Amino acid sequence: MDRVQRIAAYNVCLDAEGRLLMCRLSGITERPGWWTLPGGGIDFGEHPEAGALRELREETGFAGRIVELLAVDSLSRALRLVDGVEHEYHSVRIIYRTEITGGALRHETDESTDQAAWLTREDVASLPLVELGRLGVQLAYPAPEGPH
Repeated sequence: MDRVQRIAAYNVCLDAEGRLLMCRLSGITERPGWWTLPGGGIDFGEHPEAGALRELREETGFAGRIVELLAVDSLSRALRLVDGVEHEYHSVRIIYRTEITGGALRHETDESTDQAAWLTREDVASLPLVELGRLGVQLAYPAPEGPH
């Protein structure tokens, strides 16, 4: 079985009302209609922060500034690619808290996402979220710590 490894960078962006910026996966993905964080694969030689900001611009129309590293996540699974062959797939995902600094909301066309939106906590609770989308919600809205 062939092995595929992908390194990607993503953004957790909240607006002044506390809404989370999310992107809907398009028909060319494994799970069309599901939601995830804006971001994606890092180009060869590209710094992960630069990749996260490039993907943010491409998928949402917004420019941003990296505020902090929130998490590094890893996922391994079997994946059937376009060639119809099953591959052993390993994804390393770097997730940043990102502040929006400019631009205007727009939707990506002919790529892996087809819609970007500011969503409330209630909105995301009722939408299908990929694993990374669920992690993004947890990072955006951490549960309050209980008594020790």
